[in-house]
Amino acid sequence: MNKFQRGRYTLKNPEKYVGLKTPTYRSGWEHAFMRLCDEHPNVYKWASESIRIPYRHPLTGKYTIYVPDFFIVYNDKNGKKHAELVEVKPKSQTNMMDAGKSQGKKRQVVINMAKWEAANAYAKQNKIRFRVVSEDQLFHNGKR
Repeated sequence: MNKFQRGRYTLKNPEKYVGLKTPTYRSGWEHAFMRLCDEHPNVYKWASESIRIPYRHPLTGKYTIYVPDFFIVYNDKNGKKHAELVEVKPKSQTNMMDAGKSQGKKRQVVINMAKWEAANAYAKQNKIRFRVVSEDQLFHNGKR
């Protein structure tokens, strides 16, 4: 999938979308996740880039803002409601093992880990969940 695909998502079920502005995707994977949220019957509500979380940038030491890709509210197979923050990222940006030898990718992993640590703290404080979804989870290829 083209990692540089960008655009505005056209909602099929606008009553489910709780964001303030038209959802914008910055990758084909984000587009696929938007389509999943919009069309899946168990997704009750969703928003794109709706929550701002402060975190300390690990390379500069400065405080900045992290905006997770999605906030979703859904019912599980037992009908129990859950709320989650979701970040959609390529596997190569999620851990050092998958970053390979590229120093740029390794730096990105370090930055992402700082963002996700802040997101986990935010989620815990708000009694919701945070998770990172890579191509393995999104397209069910590879190990789970």
